[in-house]
Amino acid sequence: MSIHPTAIVSPKAKLGDNVEVGPYCIIGDNVKIGDNCRLIHHVNIEGYSKIGAHNLFHPFCTIGTKTQDLKYKGEPTWLIMGDHNEFREFTSVNRGTSPEEKTIIGNHNLFLTYSHVAHNCEVGNHCILSNNGTLGGHVIVEDYVIISGLAAVHQFCRVGQHSMIGGCSKIVQDVPPYFIADGNPADVRAVNTVGLQRRGFTEEQIALLRRARRTLYDANLNTSQALTLLEEELGANPEVQVLINFVRNSQRGIIR
Repeated sequence: MSIHPTAIVSPKAKLGDNVEVGPYCIIGDNVKIGDNCRLIHHVNIEGYSKIGAHNLFHPFCTIGTKTQDLKYKGEPTWLIMGDHNEFREFTSVNRGTSPEEKTIIGNHNLFLTYSHVAHNCEVGNHCILSNNGTLGGHVIVEDYVIISGLAAVHQFCRVGQHSMIGGCSKIVQDVPPYFIADGNPADVRAVNTVGLQRRGFTEEQIALLRRARRTLYDANLNTSQALTLLEEELGANPEVQVLINFVRNSQRGIIR
């Protein structure tokens, strides 16, 4: 373990093996940091924050800070983070608002400069938040999502796996998996073909998802009718079934 003499590390904090704490970092009382993490310099980690292994924090990150929710009453709240995440300069991640509601970040995610994860969010694995990408409170981001620069996701929205949100987009309803959402407010524009190809999806799988999108967004069908038709025609396909389940379980409704 390496701690720079200008860093302030609480004696109550718990640091794993080979943790590197650079100049002018501050680590609070209830922080737990896993093995092989690196805080380059001027990083602030506070609150009840449990950090996994092999995470990299660039200068001026603020991690595990108090929720910005005005309902917060000062009780202990949590941030839980997995492994192999990278946080670029000025990224901010808030803890949950109440003890039973945590902010959760998975593994292998990349958070670029000025990106923000608000209270009670859940971010899956292998996601990218580009510069100034912003998640409001209680947002759920599933695996392999890309949120482009200056895009903002409204509170309580859900972003489906393998989807992409275009730059400067305003997301006010759920983004279905496998699709590209873009605009202000955003519309679903297409299947995320390039992203799916990069992750090993076959042309047959992608073709079925294109067909599913045409059915789901058929102007002559309402959502219930479209889901019934999808179930009948393509329900045996696992990717289409993921899409059907996502839409059926949507609380805010999907972007149309």
